[in-house]
Amino acid sequence: MDVSVGDAKNNLSEYIKKVEAGEEVTICRHGKPVVTLVKAKPKKRVLGSARGLIQEIDPDWWKPMTDEEVGDFHRGDY
Repeated sequence: MDVSVGDAKNNLSEYIKKVEAGEEVTICRHGKPVVTLVKAKPKKRVLGSARGLIQEIDPDWWKPMTDEEVGDFHRGDY
């Protein structure tokens, strides 16, 4: 289906519904095709794709700070 830019602007939600139903909508400017709307394909998520990108710098990060570390933190010496 070919539509003008102005028509697409005024009826975009209608054309989106048609595209979702599987129809292609081509938007034309001065009778020449400019853009074709097609249904988007869902992106496939890959589990584990960040493996190796995250590094644990301090394996004891979860342990409470010592009194000395708390004092350094409050003084701004951390």
